[in-house]
Amino acid sequence: MQNPTELSSNAGSVVSIRGSVVDVRFPQHLPGYLSRLDAGEDGSVIIEVIAHLNAEVVRGIALTPTSGLARGAPVVDLGRPLQVPVGRALLGRMFNVFGNPIDQQGGLTEIAWRSIHQAAIPLMQQSTESEILETGIKVIDVLTPIERGGKAGLFGGAGVGKTVLITEMIHNMVSQHQGISLFCGVGERNREAEELYREMQAAGVLDHTVMVFGQMNEPPGARFRVGHAALTMAEYFRDELRQDVLLLIDNIFRFIQAGQEVSGLMGELPSRVGYQPTLATELAALEERITSTTTGAITSVQAVYVPADDFTDPAAVHTFGHLSASIVLSRKRASEGFYPAVDPLRSSSKMLMPAIAGKRHYETALAVRQTLALYEELKDMIAMLGMAELSTSDRQIVYRARRLERFLTQPFFSTEQFTNQPGRLVSLENALEGCDRILNDEFADQPESALYMIGDIAEVRS
Repeated sequence: MQNPTELSSNAGSVVSIRGSVVDVRFPQHLPGYLSRLDAGEDGSVIIEVIAHLNAEVVRGIALTPTSGLARGAPVVDLGRPLQVPVGRALLGRMFNVFGNPIDQQGGLTEIAWRSIHQAAIPLMQQSTESEILETGIKVIDVLTPIERGGKAGLFGGAGVGKTVLITEMIHNMVSQHQGISLFCGVGERNREAEELYREMQAAGVLDHTVMVFGQMNEPPGARFRVGHAALTMAEYFRDELRQDVLLLIDNIFRFIQAGQEVSGLMGELPSRVGYQPTLATELAALEERITSTTTGAITSVQAVYVPADDFTDPAAVHTFGHLSASIVLSRKRASEGFYPAVDPLRSSSKMLMPAIAGKRHYETALAVRQTLALYEELKDMIAMLGMAELSTSDRQIVYRARRLERFLTQPFFSTEQFTNQPGRLVSLENALEGCDRILNDEFADQPESALYMIGDIAEVRS
């Protein structure tokens, strides 16, 4: 499905091909930076202009495989950048980076198209109010609240539950806020995309969701631009339809990785740990477009793969700088059976202030974190000497902390088929009440297991 925009008459020919890097000669005039070029007899190879080499030759990155493309092959300059469709017709559909549907549900007709390269909203038009967005997940709402119109990062190594947490958030957002969710898969597995599509369908939330994918098997150019494509769609819902949008990106590290591959292909000198020298600029160009205005907001939750669980890695460090909340997933907690495996002591949120979250929420979260931190300090002593050697007050702290850890676990709607436990959605008020009552030793007579994998605190007695 091609964009109906007229093609320009500027024609050129391929000079050289090195993997995904294609040099093209234009004798008439050079196409602009970031212009889309269609190469080959049938125009099936799509190229984005990255650099001007001289007065006649441009260098571009192919966003589709270059197999079959030869020197001298014709190239057409479309006279515009890459574009994607926008509008309500996108809801319930799945797209690739070019805005073509990939869900076998037919094409789109009479739809508006927009360039994927848009400027960020000027500061004067951005909203200055800070507001918390409830997710229905206890440990996140209490300890690391997410900002409406802000950016939250899900940090963790491979296999600690980032994608599961994102799927749960999509489910809760649609059922709780009736907003629009936009899922952007960057360099993830095809299996995950297909499973997510079926889960959205089964949960009945697909009609409020748009999905955009640049998968693992696609060239680095496509993976590098899919985030911009999804963001352009999200901006239309925010600016034109004045709706709140939840933008989920899985995985922002793959975006950085695709940029690293493109940088390597272009022959740029690598920077720290082999990353591209333009890492900070490329990430900022994407992240600064995610913001809230007075009429609508794009709230973004981004999964961030942390290479070798090393939080000093430049990819993790640069991503941290853009976030208002950092949700750190811990392999240790996952191995102990605490799901979601959020590390309460390493996770943080700029929203957790009395002026924004409220005095009660702030004090409860502080008390929970303090109790868990003291328990962490006492673990070594317990391992060496046993509980009997602790003072009475320290023992009380340990009992409270162990009950809090179990209360902050939660069965998910997205994992019902694996656990046979119905999912739970818990309001912030109920989650705070549960934490308060545990801190006040109301459940000292109950076994710890009674608080494990429940929703509201009221479920303990039953």
